[in-house]
Amino acid sequence: MKMTVTDYTYDDPELGRFHIRVSFRARRLTFRVKGRELWVTIPAGASVSEVKRAIDSLRPRLRHLMSAQVRPLMNLDYRIDAPCFHFSLTWGTASRFLLRREGEEAQLVCPPDTDFTDAKLQDWLHRVVSEAMRSRAKEVLPLRLEMLARAHGLTYHSVKINASTGRWGSCSARGDINLSFHLMLLPLHLIDYVLLHELSHTREMNHGPRFWDLLDRMTGGKAHALREELKAYRCSF
Repeated sequence: MKMTVTDYTYDDPELGRFHIRVSFRARRLTFRVKGRELWVTIPAGASVSEVKRAIDSLRPRLRHLMSAQVRPLMNLDYRIDAPCFHFSLTWGTASRFLLRREGEEAQLVCPPDTDFTDAKLQDWLHRVVSEAMRSRAKEVLPLRLEMLARAHGLTYHSVKINASTGRWGSCSARGDINLSFHLMLLPLHLIDYVLLHELSHTREMNHGPRFWDLLDRMTGGKAHALREELKAYRCSF
């Protein structure tokens, strides 16, 4: 059976509901998570059986995407304790929220009647933490990138901080480096690894032997070990 140009849903016993959208521009199936549900964009003419086969073949990856969307409840027990960024919540006496920031420390003072079970409040709290982390990243990452570039004789065109949860960083062919503010969750040596990884792309725009040789020289022969260590961390909070 071929799909017509409309929207469909498909309920998977393990992963839940998939929202399926047909696009004339799509050349392949693409999956993304939105609102803690999975959305699939498919080429016109793709069949239901093709979608099901794709889901089965990508099941481990889709399971990981869904698990990454399960956010811990933010309340007075919630803390982020990373080397470059600390966040906590505490009770206050005022009727409004107050964010205190000093260096790597950020603390949100909450009204005494705060209901942490409210879903809209949880979304707002997530945005507050994101903005605090982004602000800290803008203070730390550009300076650290410049220092590492000078130390290793490398140059880049620009650096921007973004909210990516798909990758820690990227580098364009013209040397524009993008860094996720989620780098603030990493240990210092892994932050440096990601920055050096992107700086290496200013000379080698691939992951061939010369790229890894360069990165190895800058990390004391630990490039592959650091790459494996980084896999234990999520580009989100």
